[in-house]
Amino acid sequence: MTITAEIMMPPTPVADPSCWLAEDMARDTSWIDRLSADDIAELDQAVDTVLRAGFGECAFGRADFPLPTLQARIARWAHDLDHGRGCVVVRGLDPARYDQDALLALYWGLAVHLGTPIAQNAKGDLIGHVRDTGRDYQSKNVRGYTTNARLRPHCDAADVVGLLCRQPAMRGGESQIASSAAIFNHLAVEHPGFIAPLMQGFHYDLRGEGVTDDPDETTFQRVPVFSWYAGRLSCRYNGKSIEDGMRKAGIPLDGVALEAVRAVGELAAQPPFRFDMIFEQGDIQLLSNHTVLHARGGFEDWPEPERQRDLWRVWLNLRDGRPLQPAFADRLNTGPRGGVFVRTAAQ
Repeated sequence: MTITAEIMMPPTPVADPSCWLAEDMARDTSWIDRLSADDIAELDQAVDTVLRAGFGECAFGRADFPLPTLQARIARWAHDLDHGRGCVVVRGLDPARYDQDALLALYWGLAVHLGTPIAQNAKGDLIGHVRDTGRDYQSKNVRGYTTNARLRPHCDAADVVGLLCRQPAMRGGESQIASSAAIFNHLAVEHPGFIAPLMQGFHYDLRGEGVTDDPDETTFQRVPVFSWYAGRLSCRYNGKSIEDGMRKAGIPLDGVALEAVRAVGELAAQPPFRFDMIFEQGDIQLLSNHTVLHARGGFEDWPEPERQRDLWRVWLNLRDGRPLQPAFADRLNTGPRGGVFVRTAAQ
């Protein structure tokens, strides 16, 4: 396979703060930002403001949720996500202090200060629940976040994915992250033949959530795993969606292309790339999808329904996010940086 003239190759190695190894994350924990009592008080005041105003769920903007002190910190989170390591963990919230409406308002308020939320499923959810619904991840068009299965390394179709841990699992469910830039640098040296197919890209399976009525719809164009554009290296990867999508597109993967796709996931799941973190109750994990691959260990839930694992997810586009190559930016057949196509009852 040769690289076409339209595909720009990055310099190697890519030198960027988003290129890190697990030992770097363990040694320097500045990516953890702990909220103080004053920070919590400011959030509580903003929550009270929007609840008194009668805003519905996910129905207010950042101007309605005043954070005079925290807004500068949130701007730093956005900068660290797009120009730094690509990982921020906000710690110090106690979900038990809030009823569901108040916690939703708090989380949504932080989200709209950070960026613009987009739909993450065909129902149009802007805050989704990552929890076990008893579905089988191996069944056709089942999305992994609705199961308790181990999820292989991947990234989501937005600039940033946020997860608020309302309730951790009884056992397992640890978060595993890896730098996609570090993986690219490794492959460029150890397996340079993999770079061409990864940069040409693949058709991704949309798991029945595309813009057509076809349950086998895939991305209309090939979406690169690695894209070099405007001096930035960005990643879009989901090994299962790639393999399923190429099969649905009638071009099943084999040979070097299949080896390359599987190598990305395998490297992200092992040392020295994989960094493990345990969700504490109240943690908000923010990850750049362009620079960080994330995975999850399988988990076992508590028997009591009210204690079962529940993470609240948002997909966000940053207001001043990096420029993206057009074929890379249209990841769901809904246009550049578009969310999942939302189906109404009439569709």
